[in-house]
Amino acid sequence: MALVTQTTDRRLPFLPLSNRGRTRVPSRLRDRLRDRLRDRSPGLGVGLLGGAVAAGLGLGSFAVLVMVLWISSPYPDSGPDGALHIAAALWLLAHGAELVRADSLSGAPAPVGVTPLLLLALPAWLLHRAARDATEGREEEGATQDAPPLPARTVWLGVVAGYLAVGGGVALYASGGGLRPDWAWTAVCVPLLAMTAAGAGVWTAYGRPGGPLSPRVLYPLPRWVRRRVLDPDARGRFLAAGRAAGAGTAVFVGGGALLVAVSLVGHGGAARASFLQLTEAWSGRIAVLLLCLALIPNAALWGAAYALGPGFTLGSGHVTGPLASDPAPLLPPFPLLSAVPDAGPGTPLAWTVTAVPVAAGLTVAWFTARAADPGEGKTPWTSGRTAANAGCAAALCAGALAVLAALAGGPLGSDALAHVGPVWWQTGAATLAWTAVVAVPTALGLRAWRLRKRPKDTRTDTGTLKLTPAAAPVEAKRRHMTADDAYEASDPYEAEAAYDFLPADLPSPSPWYDDTASREARWAALKEASSTTPPEPKETQL
Repeated sequence: MALVTQTTDRRLPFLPLSNRGRTRVPSRLRDRLRDRLRDRSPGLGVGLLGGAVAAGLGLGSFAVLVMVLWISSPYPDSGPDGALHIAAALWLLAHGAELVRADSLSGAPAPVGVTPLLLLALPAWLLHRAARDATEGREEEGATQDAPPLPARTVWLGVVAGYLAVGGGVALYASGGGLRPDWAWTAVCVPLLAMTAAGAGVWTAYGRPGGPLSPRVLYPLPRWVRRRVLDPDARGRFLAAGRAAGAGTAVFVGGGALLVAVSLVGHGGAARASFLQLTEAWSGRIAVLLLCLALIPNAALWGAAYALGPGFTLGSGHVTGPLASDPAPLLPPFPLLSAVPDAGPGTPLAWTVTAVPVAAGLTVAWFTARAADPGEGKTPWTSGRTAANAGCAAALCAGALAVLAALAGGPLGSDALAHVGPVWWQTGAATLAWTAVVAVPTALGLRAWRLRKRPKDTRTDTGTLKLTPAAAPVEAKRRHMTADDAYEASDPYEAEAAYDFLPADLPSPSPWYDDTASREARWAALKEASSTTPPEPKETQL
């Protein structure tokens, strides 16, 4: 019992009766619990600290910007408390949460749900970096460069918990200002962004592994989905479809941004007049300029929806599209809204915007055809598999555009301004139709063009097992082969069978058996050994 080690002896010591002993027991218990918690969950404290710091940095950035604009304004409407409330509300709006404006002109609360997508990048980047650094364990004491990463689940949980702890306090503080958070949207959007960005950061810290998912994750899925996910070839095709869809989405967004730039140049006078009309102070103009920069991704998605056909809405019943444009008659003076096309039917010049979805479909087709031909020494895809992968890429591209369109729009009030921006399901359906119609036949044509120099027998892999008849036995070949038959040297099986008919020399007898003298000597030795009597055993006296 005296040899009990420290790791096995986990019993608490007996409490002494003196006051000195009673004061030391809580500190020992606290130290032991702290060490045990640190040993069982390494990285939890680092994750909590990283998440809280990420939330504080994002909130501090908004607070500094708002306070600088408030200080430089010649006529501030409220004190620093009001400016800080606006900063907290903008921080929540950057996560996609919807706000409620209490002091509207009608007296009724008016929702504000258009999220500037450029602001969304700041909290996402801070969360991603916090989770990545916490997983790599750079803040741990004594951590080296070659140290293994900390547990992913623990770090992810710590970062999310630390971020949401600060976010909850910010939401409570913002609820007392003029822009109040909608609690339903806040309870969904802030945790969703925190979990997604932190998960991406942990995944990056582990080297972006692309292996199969855990069985616990795949168990609730249907059986055919599990088979597809666990199949390495199916995963490779899905990744190829994802790359093609990402390229197509980038073309859509870039084309929409190009349309917005062209429209701003065409309506440059109206945009400049609205910019000067909003405010005369330099602080206000800087604020308007920063707001326009934050809304550039939203405007690019509005332009993509316009090129697809459904367009976007500027109030209830006012749709702006390439076929017909009916913007709201009383739009607020804002530079980006000045670039909206004029009311009236579509013109042939407006129909040229269809080049954007055509270019996106061609991009998806090119990426799909490149994946269908992996190169020399590898089996290319069949026509059906290529078409199916192009359709899958079109569906993924449509889903991405639908999500982005939902984020780019939202309410700016009630009644007439209940929704501003593209309708997500119309944008997704138009994206699917355009991309599938253009990408599928083009991918098949590009695949055929890339495979034109390949041999016909190795051009495609049908996925069926090819059976060849077994070679005939050698005896059957001997019976049917005549003396005049000549074999082809190029056939390895015939060349091997030809050696079966070559004459073989019989082995010559060994000289050891033919030598008469040696044979007689051996017989004499055997006779002498058999005639010799063995010696009698000696008797022993007992």
